[in-house]
Amino acid sequence: MTRTDQRDNGTDRRLLLLVGLVALAAGAVGAASIFTIVTSEGLDASPSSLAAILLLVVLACTAMVRIRIRTSSHGVSWTETAMIVGFAVAPVPWVILATALGVAIARVITKVPALRVAFGVGKETLVAGTIGLSVIAFGWPEPADRPTEMIGALAIGYVAAVILDELVTIPILALASRTSVKQRFLTNWDLRLGGSVARFVVAAATLALLQVDSRLLIVMPPVVLSLHLAYSARVRSREERHAWQRLALATDALNDVDLDAVLRSAVTRAAELFSVDEVEVELHDRPRLVRGNADGITYDGPVPDAPPTSGTVIPRALEGHDDNADVGELRLRVHGPVKLSERESYTLRTFASALCTAVRNASAYEELTRVADEHARAAAHDALTGLANRRQLLEHGTELLANRHVDGVIALVLVDLNHFKEVNDTLGHAAGDRVLVEVASRLRREARSDDLVARLGGDEFAVLITGLPAPAIAAHRAEGLLAALHEPMSLDGMRISVEASGGIAVAPSSGGMSELLRRADVAMYQAKRSGQRTVTYARARDTADVGRLALGGDLPRALTQHEFTVSFQPIVDLGSGEVVAAEALARWHHPDRGNLDPLRFLETVERSGLLPAFADAVLDQSLIAAGTWRDAGFDLPVAVNVSPRSLLDPRFPSSVLARLRAHDLPPDRLFLELTETLTISQLEVADKVLGQLRDAGVRLALDDFGTGYSSLSVLSRIPVHELKIDRGFVREMETSPEAAAVIRSTLDLGRSLNLVVVAEGIESEPQRRALWELGCTAGQGHLFARPMPSARLLAALHRGSGGRPGTLAPALHDEGAVIRLSPNRRASGRNRGDRLPHLPA
Repeated sequence: MTRTDQRDNGTDRRLLLLVGLVALAAGAVGAASIFTIVTSEGLDASPSSLAAILLLVVLACTAMVRIRIRTSSHGVSWTETAMIVGFAVAPVPWVILATALGVAIARVITKVPALRVAFGVGKETLVAGTIGLSVIAFGWPEPADRPTEMIGALAIGYVAAVILDELVTIPILALASRTSVKQRFLTNWDLRLGGSVARFVVAAATLALLQVDSRLLIVMPPVVLSLHLAYSARVRSREERHAWQRLALATDALNDVDLDAVLRSAVTRAAELFSVDEVEVELHDRPRLVRGNADGITYDGPVPDAPPTSGTVIPRALEGHDDNADVGELRLRVHGPVKLSERESYTLRTFASALCTAVRNASAYEELTRVADEHARAAAHDALTGLANRRQLLEHGTELLANRHVDGVIALVLVDLNHFKEVNDTLGHAAGDRVLVEVASRLRREARSDDLVARLGGDEFAVLITGLPAPAIAAHRAEGLLAALHEPMSLDGMRISVEASGGIAVAPSSGGMSELLRRADVAMYQAKRSGQRTVTYARARDTADVGRLALGGDLPRALTQHEFTVSFQPIVDLGSGEVVAAEALARWHHPDRGNLDPLRFLETVERSGLLPAFADAVLDQSLIAAGTWRDAGFDLPVAVNVSPRSLLDPRFPSSVLARLRAHDLPPDRLFLELTETLTISQLEVADKVLGQLRDAGVRLALDDFGTGYSSLSVLSRIPVHELKIDRGFVREMETSPEAAAVIRSTLDLGRSLNLVVVAEGIESEPQRRALWELGCTAGQGHLFARPMPSARLLAALHRGSGGRPGTLAPALHDEGAVIRLSPNRRASGRNRGDRLPHLPA
């Protein structure tokens, strides 16, 4: 037996006990009345008077204002009024017996269960006995010739009867509704008091009319009917108002994104709202059943495992407003027959619809959370090995270096496998992937719990070590890591040995995580060149620092002599081969060092204080190129990479907009690509700058999306128009299901947010076709063109592919062909005026 059944049985026993006590006391009153009639003289009553009293009692009991509580309906009748009139025309014992008989007849007529018949007869008999005692005390055994003379005695008896009625009825109602006695007493107490006063006034008026002329009683039925209807309307109006208030509170409680909380609230609130013994919610897609009552949940689990239950069930499908989304069923259960009123049925429909919406919203949020977690996992970890990726390493390292309270020394070990290309060339890429997975597993086992093991790409790994007591210990830890790799491993029956070189760098006092990674990289290449297993970074052997100092000194000349140039790599519609945009890539034509890419000089530019001048130079050249293409008939947006430090400059938006006006280009012809971790770590500062640019119409793109765990958090803050899939995922998508899954998830995310998604690093036709089939509409890479000067790109646009100007690749389908797309494939682009591609519909 469940706890609920035990509680219900206990409640039923208490109800039976109370009803038994009432019936026993009423039996004593009835027996005393019969004894008095038999043993006393002069207590005869005319049959007509008794018949009138009996008829009045039957009518008074039938005309009730009923309110359903679980399987019972309770209400207020006019029985006391009939009693008072009866005491004015007949002896007390006869009135008591007539009252008992009349209540019994009325209960039988209305088909009330036997238990309620016993309680009704007993209660009304006790009430009649209470009023009768008052009459006896003030004038019995003979009824008064002038009925109004009995008003005082009847008033005292009536008050006593009302009090007795409350004392007997309220505990019964409290047990039936499983509420407190206090709560039942306070419910509609003012209406009950007003009704009691009104009924006594009617009784007193009836006695006065009897004294004046009994024929005047004809006016009383309309008066009684009017009062009864007014009282009924008042009670029902209040009950309906309270019901709608409870419905509003119940539906408000469903506004939660946690499905468990929604189901718990639905069960407990519905049990109270509809005054039922038990509520069930069954979900079809799980399958899951939640059962309980107003006190809490009694079962939550699979449907087949739910314990059996009994009673009358009122089911309601959980359907939305469209009546199509049948997500489950709501069931109300009571331990007996019951029928809902029209208002209750409408309330049930409304509550079920609200519950359906809440379940669907919570399920959608649960799915979004799951997808976001998967995105976060995929974005923060290497798809092949499950290790942290480069972005997570940089983020975690930056956080550690910024925390001055970290105990011990922080060091980075950069590990690169020697001759790994031979494994791929000899055994194939699948075998190479297995080697990388095994290397990752060994590094993870050898590292300590506080260390962060990451794969930076290819055959390059890194281990961020914290809590070292001294810098020299880093070399010892690095030796242990590399020694674990040198143990032979079995691969398809072959035993192969993997050798690796390691570079060790201790966290510098300045420069942050980027400098720490650079120093470890310098040390690692020194280890490779010298044939040593590990080398620790030493500033004296770092020629890169000297070179950077020299570059810093050359910057002013480079800006004045226009040594910074811009090349452009086209972005192509993957389906048609049409060029839809171009990305600007800055280069430094150094007179002594040749062409330098931004990785070599950008940090130097940022530290020099010349970043605004450099950004203006790159932006000017990019906008000039876009204007030249437009004049030639190719209205292409141009994408320019933005240094994170520029976003911290409040003057940056005005500078960008001034150059757009100077070159007569609309703001939506410019894309600013946001990169690097500073955009994330100092997002609070950059919010205002980004908002100004967005409001002005400049388009924003998030570069290398998916390579860092912060990408989703940035996407929720930065109002971007475009996502760019990192070239690493494109490179590995043909051999790595994880990389393909990240691309697919990014495309789904772009579609859901109405963002353009551009794939970088496309180098083969199979990659292009695979991306297009997944729903990616745009991409760039060496398959279409390498970065080139503006004039050369314009010539290539005029020349076109296959004689089609504006294209750099043949279309994947014939012009005008009907393309059948899978249902889950949608375009994630803008309108044609934005020059960004749409898939054919």
